Amino acid sequence: MAVYERGEGLPVVFVHGFPELAFSWRNQFRSFPAAGFRAIAPDMRGYGLTDHPSDVDGYAIPNICADLVGLLDAFEIERALFCGHDWGGVPVWTMPRLYPDRVLGVIGVNTPAFGGSQPAAPPDDPLIIRTENYYITTFLEPGRAEAVFERDVRHSLEMVFRKGWYWDVENMRRYPADSAEKTMDWLRMIEEDDYEGTLAIPDDVLDYWVETFEITGFAGGLSWYRANFGERGTLSAGSGDIEVPCLYVGAENDTILRPSSSERMLSFIPDLERHVIADCGHWTQQEKPEAFDRVTLKWIQRKFRGA
Repeated sequence: MAVYERGEGLPVVFVHGFPELAFSWRNQFRSFPAAGFRAIAPDMRGYGLTDHPSDVDGYAIPNICADLVGLLDAFEIERALFCGHDWGGVPVWTMPRLYPDRVLGVIGVNTPAFGGSQPAAPPDDPLIIRTENYYITTFLEPGRAEAVFERDVRHSLEMVFRKGWYWDVENMRRYPADSAEKTMDWLRMIEEDDYEGTLAIPDDVLDYWVETFEITGFAGGLSWYRANFGERGTLSAGSGDIEVPCLYVGAENDTILRPSSSERMLSFIPDLERHVIADCGHWTQQEKPEAFDRVTLKWIQRKFRGA
């Protein structure tokens, strides 16, 4: 596992999502050490310089959590804060259920925790229609998404890392229910060059992403979908209340991981605070780093002063 760190003090482990890298937390690698914390970020299993196992079952969430425990052991860290975005949110919410003695607290970015007996709140409005062309469904067939993403890596990542258009709630409300945009068919969008909006990341960061994924390909990241959706179904590994202090940071314009999805968490996380970053799409800590840092650092300093 390739792991990057900076700073001293209370350790904060940052876990990235798809299709990202430890470099997703580059802004926090400045702000968190400056605030007196030790920032640690791995390239997760299947990404970057970390191993890319070919066995899809190896990407099940319990195995990802075991990777994070191994990271703590390697650095001789007893307990840490865990902060995860997108797919990275799933293991960080699972860690206090599987390894409660290794977790000080959790920050979930966009991704809510799963579980609880309270029924899920109805969606605010039907922004996304999950058909057979919904991006997650198209990712489950081995080789299909890789062929599209890897044909022109720069073009593919330019489509993914957008702000506006499909990562904008008001814009998505304009489309009728039978519109192709409602299906979030990423593979069609890439193949037909059908996307709008602007890049959510700087050009030099896109260059870094492109250089890396041209070498590694996308099979590792796509294996997270294949190991945890469908028949395998390990997405909600672990159960019961989450007893550590938790912070949920949502983004106003995330059309898939809506901030309202965090309401159910109140039933099984006694110490939960929630915040929504305004005018922000899915790539929260990269799109609005100052706002993200302000919210998270204030919470950490208040909850863990002296820890």
